[in-house]
Amino acid sequence: MAAVPAMKVVQPLKKDQKMKTFQAYLPPGARTYSCAHCRANLANHNELISKSFQGSQGKAYLFNSVVNIGCGPAEERVLLTGLHAVADIYCECCKTTLGWKYEHAYESSQKYKEGKFIIELIHMIKDNGWDSNERKRNSIH
Repeated sequence: MAAVPAMKVVQPLKKDQKMKTFQAYLPPGARTYSCAHCRANLANHNELISKSFQGSQGKAYLFNSVVNIGCGPAEERVLLTGLHAVADIYCECCKTTLGWKYEHAYESSQKYKEGKFIIELIHMIKDNGWDSNERKRNSIH
């Protein structure tokens, strides 16, 4: 007698639940950063603003825009550069918290961060379009 394969029961979506049916892909051949946990594309190298940021788990990069990211609720936090309203961001594919989005900066010298994204290096890898030395290394740190 043949074994019957286990079946996965799929629960219907609740009214307020949204289902994401696609994943954004960055252009082939472009230098990109991807989630270290599931390899989902996160950002194009052309969107990188600065490599001089500090996250809660070490070094972090500041990006102008990102893809495949979900955003939690904004909250006020005192960071190294003062008080900011930030929202944690997570990978839409594997749900790992990656960093945060700057929603509001209270000091005028920090206003350039508003609407920008921090992704910690521990959660990113380099993908596509990097020279052969970079591809061998693949990791950012």
